[in-house]
Amino acid sequence: MSEVTVSILLVVVLFALLGGGVWVGLTLAGVALFGMEMFSSRPAGDAMAMTIWGSASSWTLTALPLFVWMGEILFRTNLSESMFRGLAPWVNALPGRLLHTNVIGCTIFASVSGSSAATCATVGKMNIPELKKRGYPDAQIIGSLGGPATLGLLIPPSIILIVYGVAAEASIAKLFMAGVLPGLLLAALFSGWIMVWALLNPEKVPKADTNMSFREKIYESRHLIPVVVLIASVVASIYTGIATATEAAAIGVVGAFILSASQRALTWQTFRDSLLGATRLYCMIALILAGAAFMTLSMGYIGLPRQLAEFVGGLNLSPAMLILVLGFFYILIGCFLDGISTIVLTMGVVLPIIHAAGIDPIWFGIFLVITVETAQITPPVGFNLFVLQSMTGKQVTYIARVCAPYFCLMVAALVILWLFPGIATWLPNKM
Repeated sequence: MSEVTVSILLVVVLFALLGGGVWVGLTLAGVALFGMEMFSSRPAGDAMAMTIWGSASSWTLTALPLFVWMGEILFRTNLSESMFRGLAPWVNALPGRLLHTNVIGCTIFASVSGSSAATCATVGKMNIPELKKRGYPDAQIIGSLGGPATLGLLIPPSIILIVYGVAAEASIAKLFMAGVLPGLLLAALFSGWIMVWALLNPEKVPKADTNMSFREKIYESRHLIPVVVLIASVVASIYTGIATATEAAAIGVVGAFILSASQRALTWQTFRDSLLGATRLYCMIALILAGAAFMTLSMGYIGLPRQLAEFVGGLNLSPAMLILVLGFFYILIGCFLDGISTIVLTMGVVLPIIHAAGIDPIWFGIFLVITVETAQITPPVGFNLFVLQSMTGKQVTYIARVCAPYFCLMVAALVILWLFPGIATWLPNKM
């Protein structure tokens, strides 16, 4: 059979299993097993065992469950309430006023969570009732939360960057640093849009809360000190080379426990819930990674990545056109698969193409994560849309519509990132 026929057959099997509700990890392993048995002379059984064990026992991957656990611990503290109290006095003077607390709150919590859904849920639980009580429009409350919550995927520590680093065999510490400036760029674009909307619709913005003196603002900012110290300790330990990503994750867990204890939120119940929550989430991710590793090996034996790379190379696409095509591809596929599945499912095929085109894998990792971010607020499988639906009771179509401007801002950020690649590569190069 030709490579095209084999590819079509495997894609049909893949989507048949996914459409039937089979778990993503098991689907990937099943397609890989089918491919090796049908189109390769290599025994599939021992290859599957060795590959799954190798992916599950990777030292690099140790950072992932630790960062997940850190986020679960902080999810059960009063962090979001403290952030709102610390940020609110400073944003009242800006056009859009307290709507900026969604953007800044998501940016800060993304630095200690690494999960888009956790960022959306945690900041939303605090900010949505507070902003509604003050009379802000529902559309702007939901939109300014749904878009910025995707920063949980980009700003370090990011779960999805760890997954990409493992799949692409790239430095996770450098990927973390590469995500800082693009994350801040996105946050600036989101706040800029809120200002533009507020200037165009001044009648829809409630009056400012009671004015505070500068001393009072400084006093209220004390609520931000614990989380800022935690973020600084994790990021600085990586940037200065004192700790690897895994060791920095351990620092983050210890810091999260200290922060939780200082807020009197550390009980046996919260400890148990955070540990079980982190275990469940990591097991799901680990199963996907194991299946993807086996599928990558299987595709390599069949020869599909090499054939596809040669085909794309034969098209003589410029790097810009290649990135444009891949951007559309990832936004499209991200509408139907979660971000981690999207990355691990395609890395075996896309990486050879990226290397052949001479594109920096660190830069491409950031580009890839931003494209995957857009899918978090794009129907039908936008995770943030469902989180917001559960918190607000609104229809998914309505939530997707009010988040649409933030989707456009992410596309604009991709264009800026292509025109100025140093935004992603400057910090890693300075490490």
